[in-house]
Amino acid sequence: MKNSKAWLAVCIIFVVIVIDQLIKIWVKTNMYWGEDIEIFSWFHIRFVQNNGMAFGMELGSKLFLTLFRLVAVGVLCWIISRLCRNKAYPKGFIACVALITAGAAGNIFDCVFYGEIFSNPYPPQIATFVPWGEGYAPLFHGLVVDMFYFPLFSFQWPEWMPIVAGKTFSFFDPVFNFADSAITVGMAILIICYSRFLGGKHVQEDSVE
Repeated sequence: MKNSKAWLAVCIIFVVIVIDQLIKIWVKTNMYWGEDIEIFSWFHIRFVQNNGMAFGMELGSKLFLTLFRLVAVGVLCWIISRLCRNKAYPKGFIACVALITAGAAGNIFDCVFYGEIFSNPYPPQIATFVPWGEGYAPLFHGLVVDMFYFPLFSFQWPEWMPIVAGKTFSFFDPVFNFADSAITVGMAILIICYSRFLGGKHVQEDSVE
């Protein structure tokens, strides 16, 4: 198939976004904010929402973050189009960039649209779809939905330890979503398996397949 790399990238982005949104919509319309369902002792489904970036981090204003995501996804799509025309880049490398792009795009849907189409009631009420414009926030100000929580282990610091004495350490505390996972997996594989391509020297070989 001509330019199979491009089709691979499109399919990865489409599938990741669809899966991410299906999970988020199910959580948002079946769980109340803060609800925690224990699947295993080390794996919970915990419904949280945040204003920030991956794994609940925050940086700058909500509008700035949403616009930054839109610009970043646009740049990543442009990069993918360049990579797909370059014979030097393997499909695995392009698949990783597509995973990162899909993850960033998945969280954009929450930020741009969720505030307009969902209610955001106090627990134990569950969110519902509402007519456009009757949601909990204006366009570009929606909250990102997270749900995967892995409290793998925890322990209490001994009393003789400075600063953290007596405090409980828990790993892994951040709650994240499928889109965050796609970004993390894409980045990890890029660094581990394709670091030689990250310098940009192959971009000069812009030959069409």
